[in-house]
Amino acid sequence: MRNQNQIVAVEGYPFIGIFAFVTLVFALLDWGFLTFVSLCLTLFTVYFFRNPERHLPPDEEAVVAPADGKIIFVGNVMEERFFKEEVTKVSIFMSVFNVHVNRVPFPGKVLDMFYNKGEFFNASLDKASLQNEQAGILLETPGGQKLLFVQIAGLVARRIVTYPVIGSILEKGARYGLIRFGSRVDIYFPPGAEVTSVVGDNTIGGETVIGYIR
Repeated sequence: MRNQNQIVAVEGYPFIGIFAFVTLVFALLDWGFLTFVSLCLTLFTVYFFRNPERHLPPDEEAVVAPADGKIIFVGNVMEERFFKEEVTKVSIFMSVFNVHVNRVPFPGKVLDMFYNKGEFFNASLDKASLQNEQAGILLETPGGQKLLFVQIAGLVARRIVTYPVIGSILEKGARYGLIRFGSRVDIYFPPGAEVTSVVGDNTIGGETVIGYIR
């Protein structure tokens, strides 16, 4: 999968290139203020698409956060797409200042995937989970349990990128996609899993433990 070794996600290269070119043009025209503004945009775009290395927790049963951000929801919900029963959902909101490269929360095999076009409500709102543009992965763990994680576009985001395909074997902490410019990720835990997250927690994708699958 992409972005395993790049310090800046490859999806950001076109945006960085455009802003850098515009900065150069403004500089050659000696338009000082516009040069400064476009330079700031170039640097922010590099910052937005940063792709830092992360270190997994040693516990093999730990479920790690798939995204950097803030937990805005923890609770039981009816999951109608795959589980067909009440399970625990954890929602992580990513602002434009968070790393937006998403990581696999637990190892396993991709059983199914979906993509739904939708609205672009603020990703922090509850209705974003069902009505916004989104892409989901249903994972089967080595123990045969199911874990669902869903990338959801936000108010500004307009592009969800997901690398795996059905049948892919995913390692915990591996990069599996990203969402451009503000969004959220929902994680649906299997029945019997232990969820340790609480609303208000800040997460680091690939490092922060949000629960356990025994």
